[in-house]
Amino acid sequence: MKVILDGMGGDNAPKEIVKGAVEALALCDGEICIVGDETQIMDELKECKYSGDRITVQHASEVIRTDEAPIKAVRRKKDSSLVVGLEMVKDGRGDVLVSAGNTGAILAGSLFTLGRIQGIDRPTLASIYPILGTDKPSLLVDAGANSDCKAENLLEFGVMGSIYMEKVLGREYPEVGLVSLGTEDTKGTMLTKGAFELLENAKLNFVGNVEARDIPKGICDVIVCDGFTGNVILKLTEGLAWNILKLLKKKFTEGIKATMGAALLKGKMNDLKSQFDYSEYGGAPILGVKGPVVKMHGSSSANAVKNTIVKAIPYAAEDVVGMIQSHTENIEEIKMRTV
Repeated sequence: MKVILDGMGGDNAPKEIVKGAVEALALCDGEICIVGDETQIMDELKECKYSGDRITVQHASEVIRTDEAPIKAVRRKKDSSLVVGLEMVKDGRGDVLVSAGNTGAILAGSLFTLGRIQGIDRPTLASIYPILGTDKPSLLVDAGANSDCKAENLLEFGVMGSIYMEKVLGREYPEVGLVSLGTEDTKGTMLTKGAFELLENAKLNFVGNVEARDIPKGICDVIVCDGFTGNVILKLTEGLAWNILKLLKKKFTEGIKATMGAALLKGKMNDLKSQFDYSEYGGAPILGVKGPVVKMHGSSSANAVKNTIVKAIPYAAEDVVGMIQSHTENIEEIKMRTV
């Protein structure tokens, strides 16, 4: 198994990217090929005191910045670390690409280089959604790749998310829920009503509509929605969580008694904080393209890089892409039945 790692993508590249790659070797087998400026990457490997043979470097002279127009950048910068990495996966020189770079460029590059799975109209960004008090997070699809969707797209997201949840995260027969205004079948927009009918007819463990307030409770394993709604859910949850933690910290440091109590609860507070920390869960797979691609947070630390690499390996090893391809006939059949 060879992981192709975009060494120049993200706010903390290449330092944290390289450090995370070195740390990942202790937790997984196989090789890692870091793509990017060879001189910079080799310097960082020396800084990490790495001298083994499981990490190699593929030189790429260009970098796609986060502020660049995605499609234009992918087409013009053929020797960027992202495009070169995608070409390596396409040519079989690597099994999965991991990048913290420009999200739009990763999506566009994946479509241009690897292509869309036949029968899938829109690839989706699948993000881990932490559930408090449990080590069994949910999977949110779409997390922001597609703001405007059709009902058929939400069906695709549900099928792809269910396969990923089962094969990569080990959740047998995962429950799939559709985000809506209420749990009743008749509630929601034209989009969600149409998607409900399609999902109900799919070969999924569909539990029906779910309300946003129940998502943090772990109401279902796979949370299906359009990218606009999904991105709002993620950012609202993240903002609320960090503000609550900030408020608790403030309360626990107001006075001697509170400070003493905080000292006693420090371990529990750290556990709570880690449950909201994206770096513990790794990246978000782009489902629907003909090759395994995983997007990390733009400001990923070495810990996030390490965890993403570890979780990207079963994504490729379990041939999730092939499984999605084999299910597209079922998706088309469902679409035809409800026309």
